[in-house]
Amino acid sequence: MKDRYTNTAKMLKALSDPKRLKIVDMLSRGELCACVILEEFHITQPTLSHDMKVLVESGLVNDRREGKNIYYSIDKDAYIELSESLKSVFE
Repeated sequence: MKDRYTNTAKMLKALSDPKRLKIVDMLSRGELCACVILEEFHITQPTLSHDMKVLVESGLVNDRREGKNIYYSIDKDAYIELSESLKSVFE
């Protein structure tokens, strides 16, 4: 039970930043290279790396390396888990 609340809080914390929320919105349309995500924001690559690390560690986003590029995608199971957890909290 405690793990469910801990995991949900971690995901919500990751989503609480507007920039990260926009990144998740972008990824909801499909997998993207970090370079494409970076073009959308006026931030440095290390700042994007930090935000992506938070999203990956929260379990909401998957990453994979292909050569020098890193590609990110939504972890749909994590979003189902988050949705179900929030539903149970608010019922």
